[in-house]
Amino acid sequence: MQVFYAPDIYGNSYTLNESESKHCVKVLRMTAGVFVKLIDGKGNMYEGVISDPNPKKCLITILKTHENFEKRDYKLHIAISPLKNPERFEWFVEKSVEISIDEITPLICHRTEKQSVKAERIEKIILSAMKQSLKAIGTVLNPPRSFSEFISESTNGIKMIAHCNESINKRISISQAYKKGDDAVILIGPEGDFTETEIAAAIQINFTPIHLGKSRLRTETAGISACHSVYFMNL
Repeated sequence: MQVFYAPDIYGNSYTLNESESKHCVKVLRMTAGVFVKLIDGKGNMYEGVISDPNPKKCLITILKTHENFEKRDYKLHIAISPLKNPERFEWFVEKSVEISIDEITPLICHRTEKQSVKAERIEKIILSAMKQSLKAIGTVLNPPRSFSEFISESTNGIKMIAHCNESINKRISISQAYKKGDDAVILIGPEGDFTETEIAAAIQINFTPIHLGKSRLRTETAGISACHSVYFMNL
């Protein structure tokens, strides 16, 4: 069943915006009577039927509402360095949304080569991944933050920094650091890893140093691994 985004849905009917209407009627060739699903990004999923297949303002009649659809007991926030190849960062965003993630913050570190992201494009990727994986809760893309700014901000949950420097403190596995049901904030560094100064600064304000297994992972793979680990431990 096709899924559409309805951020301002209210009442027993909803009119898709022009872009979604065109995709529904012109591209997918949907007609009156076809059943669809809607998500609002606030945690609700709706079942409906097309009542007026207008390519500019397609009208959906709502038949059933599922509040708090697949609500999770935890929140996950990953702060991850942008990458020199933007497609790899975008791949992380897409897959982490499909798995389940609440917030993504581009983290500007000392070794970060590309210090910006295309927010508008990434928002589109987030929305597409939400519809693909039927996620009713929207993932928030925060503005880029410097490493020092981010770690000094007040955050809820278990705070972790994933790094590869075996000479600094004793790293533990994410399964040892994280407890099911708790919120989590995880830092993922750039190509070349965090600097020793960054790692020490995070540890000083109670970020737990963790590893993600024996393999040395690319930044985007590490982000997906961390996301999936927290998801898996909450099943």
